[in-house]
Amino acid sequence: MTRFVACLIFVITLSPLHATFAQTGSPFAGVKTIQDNPKVRAANEYIDRNQQAILREWIQITEINAPSGHEQERAKYVERLLRQYKLQDVRYDTAGNLIAVRKGTGGGRTVVLDAHLDTVFQPGLKIKATVRDGRVYAPGVGDDTRNIEALLATIRALDYAQIKTKGDLVFVFTVEEETNFRGVKQFVNDNKGKMDYYIALDGGYEGFTYAGIGINWYRHHFIGPGGHTRSRTPPYSASLPLARAISRIFELKVPSTPSSNLNIGMLGGAEVVNAKASDAWFTVDLRSTSNEVIADLEKQIKVIVEDEAKRANMQSKTDVISTSPAAVIPGHRDSDLVKMAEAVHRAMGFEPSITNTGSNNSSVALLAGVPSISTGAGPCEGSHSLAENCEIEPLYKGIKKMLLLELVLAEL
Repeated sequence: MTRFVACLIFVITLSPLHATFAQTGSPFAGVKTIQDNPKVRAANEYIDRNQQAILREWIQITEINAPSGHEQERAKYVERLLRQYKLQDVRYDTAGNLIAVRKGTGGGRTVVLDAHLDTVFQPGLKIKATVRDGRVYAPGVGDDTRNIEALLATIRALDYAQIKTKGDLVFVFTVEEETNFRGVKQFVNDNKGKMDYYIALDGGYEGFTYAGIGINWYRHHFIGPGGHTRSRTPPYSASLPLARAISRIFELKVPSTPSSNLNIGMLGGAEVVNAKASDAWFTVDLRSTSNEVIADLEKQIKVIVEDEAKRANMQSKTDVISTSPAAVIPGHRDSDLVKMAEAVHRAMGFEPSITNTGSNNSSVALLAGVPSISTGAGPCEGSHSLAENCEIEPLYKGIKKMLLLELVLAEL
C-alpha cells in the first residue's frame, strides 16, 4: 500500500505539465515541476558525479574516426555500450543506423532523438584528442560526437534514477548525415506514423531550430571553342562570360527576410596557363527558408548565364549538384513541441535563440510532416576542421537539458 501511494503521488505531482499547457498555453510551470522532481534531481546529480567518466568516453568515441559512409567501427563501439543499459531493443536498420529503444509504460508520445555517427574527415585519419584550458581539441569532437555522448549519458542517468516515461524514447545514431542524409531518410521512411516528435542533435546549445533552410547547389558551365593564348580573339576564352556572369550575380538582391544566402564557391576552367578555356564553370550555393525565394534567384541566375553565353557566342549548361527544399510545417513555431522546447531551455537558464534555419537531419523529418527541432548539448568551435574544439564544462549542463527535454516530451 505504501508503494502504491508513493506511485500515485508521483503521477499527480508530474501531471501539471500538460494541464498547465492546456490552460495557459505556456508549459513553463509544468517543466519546472518535472525539473524539481526528486528523481530528476538524482539523475542530474549522477551526471555531476560522473563528469570525468563522461569526458573519457566522449574522447574515446571521438578518437574512432567515422568518415561518412564508414561509420561501422564507431557504431559497434556505441552498440557495445547500449547493450549494457536497460533497453528493450538494440538493432541496426538497412541503412546502417544504430537504433535503441527505451520503452515507456504506455499512453505517451514516441520521441526520437538522433545524433549522427559520421564525420567529414578522410578515412585513415588518426585522431588524438587533447585537453587544455577547459576545452577538448580533436577533429569531430563537436560535430557530432558531443551529442552522441550526451544521449548515452542521459540513458545512464535515467537508469540510475529509475525514471520511467509514458512514451517510448527512441535513440537513433544515424549514418551519412554529412553527405546525403541516407541514414535519416531510411529511418523516417521506415517509421512514418510511428513517431510523434523528432529531435536532431547537431550543433546548438542555448537555442534550437524548428525548420530547415532550403539548400540548392549548381554548377554553371560556359562552353566555347578554346584555343592557344595567341589564337585570334574572338573566339574568347570561356572565362570571359564566366567573369561577367559572376559580377552580375553578386549584384542580385538577396533578401535577409526571409533568411537567404547566395555564394559562388568554386571556379574552374583551362588546365594549363597557355590555353583559352573551352569549358569554364562556377558553382552556386543558394539557401533560403523560402522555396519561392530560391526559385526566383534560380530564374534570375539562369537569365544572366544564358545572356552572357549568348553575348560571347557560346553555349551554357547547368548541372544540378543537389537540391533540398526548405522544410517548414505551417504553424510549427506555435506548436506544442516548440513551446515545450522553449520552456525547457528557459528552465535551464537560457534565453534561447529560436530560428528556422536548421540544416541537418531534422529537415528530413519536417519534410515528412513529423514535428521536429534541432539543438545540441554544448558549444564548440571550428566545426569540420582539424582545429575543432569544444568547451568541456557546458556539456554537462547540455546533457541535463537533453534529459529534461526527453522527460517533458515523453512524459514522466
